[in-house]
Amino acid sequence: MIEYNIEPDLSVDEYLDVLLRSTLAERRPANDREKLSKMVANADILVTARSEGRLIGIARSMSDFAHATYLADLAVDEAFQKQGIGKELISRTHEAAGKHTILLLLAAPKAASYYPHIGMEKHDSCWIIPRS
Repeated sequence: MIEYNIEPDLSVDEYLDVLLRSTLAERRPANDREKLSKMVANADILVTARSEGRLIGIARSMSDFAHATYLADLAVDEAFQKQGIGKELISRTHEAAGKHTILLLLAAPKAASYYPHIGMEKHDSCWIIPRS
């Protein structure tokens, strides 16, 4: 049984552990504990999925709770993927932010085919300023 919660006090150790087990660590600063700590501490919404107490999934988001919610991380332990956990994390994130907000994310190349499968729509006008 999977238990879902909002965990604003999630530890950076658990966060890093699930990033590593999900492959998302490939695209996150896994070797920079200070940055990871800030990423966890400054998130507005941290929705977690646990199996027998072990963190197996996370959705980390920033929101103004009025108009827009940015889903920065969606990570599910590879051993638990394809069970609907990611979809449920997204749903609970949107619920916590308010369904009246637009939920948006930038898909990792490996995950791009996943999002249409769960009902998300592709948007063609995204613009970024890369990290320096």
